[in-house]
Amino acid sequence: MKNKELGDTNPWSERNWVLVLDKGEEAFEAITRFAEEKQISGASLTAIGAFSTATLGFFDFKTKTYKEISVDQQTEVLSAIGDLATGDDGKASLHMHVVLGFEDGSTKGGHFIKGTVHPTLEIIVRESAVGFRRRKHENLGIALIDL
Repeated sequence: MKNKELGDTNPWSERNWVLVLDKGEEAFEAITRFAEEKQISGASLTAIGAFSTATLGFFDFKTKTYKEISVDQQTEVLSAIGDLATGDDGKASLHMHVVLGFEDGSTKGGHFIKGTVHPTLEIIVRESAVGFRRRKHENLGIALIDL
């Protein structure tokens, strides 16, 4: 992974970066590791690129778990949007949704669980001047940003 800070956008310490992930990197882990290294406690992100394989999820409220959707072929990351917050464990918590495009023009989307980059994934991270806290809601079975 390569990254470059794009410079402060204002004097209140909002930082912006572009990340470029390399072929073979696992995207969820790489983004989370980057957030930990840079001590990012609140940010939004967008991304485009491609995966050789990916796993998406659809949340089932009855079982309070994600139904995994395996994608075992090359896809374009047509859109990825998400946020970074601090989780209950004090570590970076990534929440991202993606839309993947297939060779025939069809798409599949959902909650992003993991993806192997091929050949690249370009991510813009926009830090907030205020951190976000993600807390697990036992009644829902998921962690949400707590305002």
